[in-house]
Amino acid sequence: MGKRSAWALPYFIFLVFFVVLPLVLIAFYALTDAQGHFTLANMAAFFKEPKIINSFIVSIEVALENTLICIAIGYPVAYILADSSLNKSAVTALLFILPMWINALMRTIATAEIFHALGIGLGKGTLLFGMAYDYLPFMIYPIYTILSKMDKSYAEAAQDLGASPAKVFLKVTLPLSMPGVISGVMMVFLPTVSTFAISEILTNNTIQLFGSVIQEQFYNLMWNQGAALSLVMLILIGLTTLLGGKRQEEIDGGLI
Repeated sequence: MGKRSAWALPYFIFLVFFVVLPLVLIAFYALTDAQGHFTLANMAAFFKEPKIINSFIVSIEVALENTLICIAIGYPVAYILADSSLNKSAVTALLFILPMWINALMRTIATAEIFHALGIGLGKGTLLFGMAYDYLPFMIYPIYTILSKMDKSYAEAAQDLGASPAKVFLKVTLPLSMPGVISGVMMVFLPTVSTFAISEILTNNTIQLFGSVIQEQFYNLMWNQGAALSLVMLILIGLTTLLGGKRQEEIDGGLI
Protein backbone atom coordinates (compact mmCIF):
# COMPACT_ATOMS: atom_id res chain seq x y z
CA MET A 1 0.00 0.00 0.00
CA GLY A 2 3.03 2.27 0.07
CA LYS A 3 2.95 2.66 -3.73
CA ARG A 4 0.71 5.30 -5.28
CA SER A 5 -0.53 2.80 -7.86
CA ALA A 6 -2.03 0.68 -5.07
CA TRP A 7 -4.57 3.43 -4.37
CA ALA A 8 -5.92 2.95 -7.90
CA LEU A 9 -6.78 -0.71 -7.20
CA PRO A 10 -10.32 -0.05 -5.81
CA TYR A 11 -11.14 2.06 -8.86
CA PHE A 12 -9.77 -0.64 -11.17
CA ILE A 13 -11.95 -3.28 -9.47
CA PHE A 14 -14.96 -0.98 -9.74
CA LEU A 15 -14.37 -0.45 -13.48
CA VAL A 16 -13.97 -4.18 -14.09
CA PHE A 17 -17.18 -5.20 -12.30
CA PHE A 18 -19.44 -2.27 -13.15
CA VAL A 19 -18.19 -1.15 -16.57
CA VAL A 20 -16.19 -3.83 -18.38
CA LEU A 21 -18.15 -6.88 -17.21
CA PRO A 22 -21.61 -5.44 -18.09
CA LEU A 23 -20.32 -4.48 -21.54
CA VAL A 24 -18.93 -7.97 -22.08
CA LEU A 25 -22.26 -9.51 -21.04
CA ILE A 26 -24.18 -7.21 -23.39
CA ALA A 27 -21.88 -8.17 -26.27
CA PHE A 28 -22.17 -11.89 -25.40
CA TYR A 29 -25.98 -11.88 -25.31
CA ALA A 30 -26.16 -9.71 -28.44
CA LEU A 31 -24.02 -12.11 -30.49
CA THR A 32 -25.59 -15.39 -29.30
CA ASP A 33 -29.00 -17.04 -29.48
CA ALA A 34 -31.03 -18.57 -26.64
CA GLN A 35 -28.86 -21.71 -26.80
CA GLY A 36 -25.61 -19.74 -26.58
CA HIS A 37 -24.63 -20.23 -30.23
CA PHE A 38 -23.00 -17.40 -32.17
CA THR A 39 -25.40 -15.49 -34.42
CA LEU A 40 -25.82 -12.11 -36.06
CA ALA A 41 -29.60 -12.46 -36.30
CA ASN A 42 -30.15 -10.28 -33.23
CA MET A 43 -28.09 -7.46 -34.73
CA ALA A 44 -29.82 -7.87 -38.10
CA ALA A 45 -33.20 -7.32 -36.42
CA PHE A 46 -32.30 -3.66 -36.04
CA PHE A 47 -32.34 -3.28 -39.84
CA LYS A 48 -35.07 -5.81 -40.67
CA GLU A 49 -37.91 -5.06 -38.24
CA PRO A 50 -39.86 -1.92 -39.22
CA LYS A 51 -40.97 -1.22 -35.64
CA ILE A 52 -37.37 -1.06 -34.42
CA ILE A 53 -35.97 1.10 -37.21
CA ASN A 54 -39.02 3.41 -37.10
CA SER A 55 -38.61 3.92 -33.36
CA PHE A 56 -34.95 4.72 -33.92
CA ILE A 57 -35.79 7.32 -36.59
CA VAL A 58 -38.40 8.88 -34.31
CA SER A 59 -35.84 8.94 -31.47
CA ILE A 60 -33.30 10.77 -33.65
CA GLU A 61 -35.99 13.25 -34.74
CA VAL A 62 -37.13 13.93 -31.16
CA ALA A 63 -33.52 14.18 -29.96
CA LEU A 64 -32.65 16.72 -32.67
CA GLU A 65 -35.74 18.81 -31.91
CA ASN A 66 -35.11 18.69 -28.18
CA THR A 67 -31.46 19.64 -28.65
CA LEU A 68 -32.38 22.62 -30.84
CA ILE A 69 -34.98 23.76 -28.28
CA CYS A 70 -32.44 23.48 -25.47
CA ILE A 71 -29.87 25.47 -27.46
CA ALA A 72 -32.43 28.17 -28.34
CA ILE A 73 -33.43 28.57 -24.69
CA GLY A 74 -30.21 27.59 -22.95
CA TYR A 75 -27.69 29.78 -24.78
CA PRO A 76 -29.41 33.11 -23.99
CA VAL A 77 -29.90 31.99 -20.38
CA ALA A 78 -26.22 31.01 -20.07
CA TYR A 79 -25.18 34.30 -21.66
CA ILE A 80 -27.26 36.31 -19.18
CA LEU A 81 -26.00 34.28 -16.22
CA ALA A 82 -22.37 34.76 -17.27
CA ASP A 83 -22.70 38.51 -17.88
CA SER A 84 -22.23 40.36 -14.60
CA SER A 85 -23.93 43.46 -16.02
CA LEU A 86 -27.11 41.46 -16.76
CA ASN A 87 -27.05 39.05 -13.81
CA LYS A 88 -26.49 40.80 -10.49
CA SER A 89 -27.17 37.83 -8.21
CA ALA A 90 -25.42 34.48 -7.85
CA VAL A 91 -28.72 33.02 -6.64
CA THR A 92 -30.10 33.18 -10.19
CA ALA A 93 -27.82 30.36 -11.33
CA LEU A 94 -28.96 28.26 -8.38
CA LEU A 95 -32.58 28.46 -9.57
CA PHE A 96 -31.68 26.39 -12.63
CA ILE A 97 -30.06 23.73 -10.47
CA LEU A 98 -33.00 23.29 -8.08
CA PRO A 99 -35.10 21.07 -10.41
CA MET A 100 -32.15 18.68 -10.69
CA TRP A 101 -32.35 18.05 -6.95
CA ILE A 102 -35.67 16.27 -7.55
CA ASN A 103 -35.80 12.79 -9.07
CA ALA A 104 -36.28 12.99 -12.85
CA LEU A 105 -39.11 10.45 -12.75
CA MET A 106 -40.98 12.47 -10.13
CA ARG A 107 -40.55 15.64 -12.19
CA THR A 108 -41.90 13.89 -15.27
CA ILE A 109 -44.94 12.50 -13.44
CA ALA A 110 -45.64 15.94 -11.96
CA THR A 111 -45.39 17.48 -15.45
CA ALA A 112 -47.89 14.94 -16.80
CA GLU A 113 -50.29 15.75 -13.94
CA ILE A 114 -50.06 19.46 -14.76
CA PHE A 115 -51.03 18.72 -18.36
CA HIS A 116 -53.94 16.58 -17.14
CA ALA A 117 -55.11 19.38 -14.82
CA LEU A 118 -54.98 21.88 -17.69
CA GLY A 119 -56.84 19.54 -20.00
CA ILE A 120 -53.93 19.32 -22.45
CA GLY A 121 -53.74 16.06 -24.39
CA LEU A 122 -50.51 14.13 -24.21
CA GLY A 123 -48.51 13.82 -27.40
CA LYS A 124 -45.36 14.96 -29.13
CA GLY A 125 -45.72 18.55 -27.89
CA THR A 126 -45.92 17.49 -24.26
CA LEU A 127 -43.04 15.07 -24.85
CA LEU A 128 -40.78 17.84 -26.18
CA PHE A 129 -41.82 20.10 -23.30
CA GLY A 130 -40.89 17.42 -20.77
CA MET A 131 -37.63 16.62 -22.56
CA ALA A 132 -36.61 20.28 -22.62
CA TYR A 133 -37.60 20.71 -18.98
CA ASP A 134 -35.49 17.72 -17.91
CA TYR A 135 -32.41 18.33 -20.07
CA LEU A 136 -32.23 22.14 -20.28
CA PRO A 137 -29.81 22.46 -17.30
CA PHE A 138 -27.39 20.12 -19.09
CA MET A 139 -27.27 22.61 -21.95
CA ILE A 140 -27.08 25.75 -19.82
CA TYR A 141 -24.20 24.88 -17.53
CA PRO A 142 -21.51 23.80 -20.03
CA ILE A 143 -22.15 27.01 -21.99
CA TYR A 144 -22.33 29.08 -18.80
CA THR A 145 -19.02 27.64 -17.59
CA ILE A 146 -17.25 28.51 -20.84
CA LEU A 147 -18.74 32.02 -21.02
CA SER A 148 -17.99 32.83 -17.40
CA LYS A 149 -14.32 31.83 -17.83
CA MET A 150 -13.91 33.57 -21.17
CA ASP A 151 -11.22 36.25 -21.35
CA LYS A 152 -13.15 39.52 -21.72
CA SER A 153 -10.14 41.20 -23.34
CA TYR A 154 -11.02 39.56 -26.69
CA ALA A 155 -14.40 41.26 -26.82
CA GLU A 156 -12.90 44.54 -25.60
CA ALA A 157 -10.26 44.39 -28.34
CA ALA A 158 -12.94 43.81 -30.98
CA GLN A 159 -14.92 46.78 -29.67
CA ASP A 160 -11.80 48.96 -29.75
CA LEU A 161 -11.39 48.04 -33.41
CA GLY A 162 -14.90 49.31 -34.13
CA ALA A 163 -16.92 46.07 -34.08
CA SER A 164 -20.60 46.44 -33.23
CA PRO A 165 -22.08 44.42 -30.30
CA ALA A 166 -23.69 42.01 -32.77
CA LYS A 167 -20.40 41.52 -34.60
CA VAL A 168 -18.52 41.02 -31.33
CA PHE A 169 -20.95 38.26 -30.41
CA LEU A 170 -20.85 36.55 -33.81
CA LYS A 171 -17.09 36.85 -34.38
CA VAL A 172 -15.75 36.50 -30.83
CA THR A 173 -18.18 35.29 -28.16
CA LEU A 174 -19.99 32.62 -30.18
CA PRO A 175 -16.86 30.92 -31.60
CA LEU A 176 -15.16 30.93 -28.19
CA SER A 177 -18.24 29.38 -26.57
CA MET A 178 -18.55 26.51 -29.08
CA PRO A 179 -16.79 23.94 -26.84
CA GLY A 180 -19.53 24.52 -24.25
CA VAL A 181 -22.22 24.22 -26.92
CA ILE A 182 -20.77 20.92 -28.17
CA SER A 183 -20.59 19.56 -24.63
CA GLY A 184 -24.20 20.62 -24.06
CA VAL A 185 -25.35 19.02 -27.30
CA MET A 186 -23.74 15.71 -26.36
CA MET A 187 -25.22 15.84 -22.84
CA VAL A 188 -28.71 16.47 -24.25
CA PHE A 189 -28.82 14.60 -27.56
CA LEU A 190 -27.40 11.24 -26.45
CA PRO A 191 -29.61 10.72 -23.35
CA THR A 192 -32.68 11.82 -25.32
CA VAL A 193 -32.16 9.09 -27.91
CA SER A 194 -31.97 6.34 -25.28
CA THR A 195 -34.61 7.52 -22.80
CA PHE A 196 -37.90 5.67 -22.37
CA ALA A 197 -39.61 6.72 -19.12
CA ILE A 198 -40.27 10.31 -20.22
CA SER A 199 -41.86 9.26 -23.51
CA GLU A 200 -44.02 6.62 -21.86
CA ILE A 201 -45.35 9.01 -19.21
CA LEU A 202 -45.79 12.14 -21.34
CA THR A 203 -47.34 10.40 -24.36
CA ASN A 204 -49.18 7.49 -22.68
CA ASN A 205 -46.78 5.29 -24.66
CA THR A 206 -48.26 6.46 -27.98
CA ILE A 207 -44.76 7.53 -29.11
CA GLN A 208 -42.19 4.80 -28.67
CA LEU A 209 -38.59 5.88 -28.62
CA PHE A 210 -35.67 3.52 -29.14
CA GLY A 211 -35.13 3.19 -25.39
CA SER A 212 -38.75 2.05 -24.99
CA VAL A 213 -38.22 -0.71 -27.57
CA ILE A 214 -35.10 -1.92 -25.74
CA GLN A 215 -36.95 -1.86 -22.40
CA GLU A 216 -39.82 -3.80 -23.98
CA GLN A 217 -37.43 -6.51 -25.22
CA PHE A 218 -36.03 -7.10 -21.73
CA TYR A 219 -39.51 -6.89 -20.16
CA ASN A 220 -40.64 -9.71 -22.48
CA LEU A 221 -37.51 -11.74 -21.55
CA MET A 222 -36.05 -11.35 -25.04
CA TRP A 223 -32.59 -10.86 -23.58
CA ASN A 224 -30.57 -11.52 -26.71
CA GLN A 225 -32.40 -9.11 -28.97
CA GLY A 226 -32.59 -6.49 -26.21
CA ALA A 227 -28.83 -6.79 -25.71
CA ALA A 228 -28.28 -6.47 -29.47
CA LEU A 229 -30.27 -3.24 -29.61
CA SER A 230 -28.39 -1.98 -26.56
CA LEU A 231 -25.11 -2.78 -28.29
CA VAL A 232 -26.23 -0.87 -31.38
CA MET A 233 -27.07 2.09 -29.15
CA LEU A 234 -23.68 1.88 -27.41
CA ILE A 235 -21.86 1.83 -30.77
CA LEU A 236 -23.80 4.84 -32.04
CA ILE A 237 -23.22 6.77 -28.81
CA GLY A 238 -19.52 5.86 -28.90
CA LEU A 239 -19.14 7.05 -32.50
CA THR A 240 -21.03 10.28 -31.76
CA THR A 241 -18.84 10.91 -28.71
CA LEU A 242 -15.65 10.34 -30.70
CA LEU A 243 -16.78 12.62 -33.52
CA GLY A 244 -17.93 15.26 -31.03
CA GLY A 245 -14.63 15.07 -29.15
CA LYS A 246 -12.65 15.37 -32.40
CA ARG A 247 -14.72 18.38 -33.46
CA GLN A 248 -14.15 20.04 -30.09
CA GLU A 249 -10.39 19.46 -30.37
CA GLU A 250 -10.44 21.14 -33.80
CA ILE A 251 -12.30 24.12 -32.33
CA ASP A 252 -9.94 24.33 -29.36
CA GLY A 253 -6.96 24.12 -31.68
CA GLY A 254 -8.34 26.89 -33.89
CA LEU A 255 -8.87 29.18 -30.93
CA ILE A 256 -5.37 28.80 -29.48
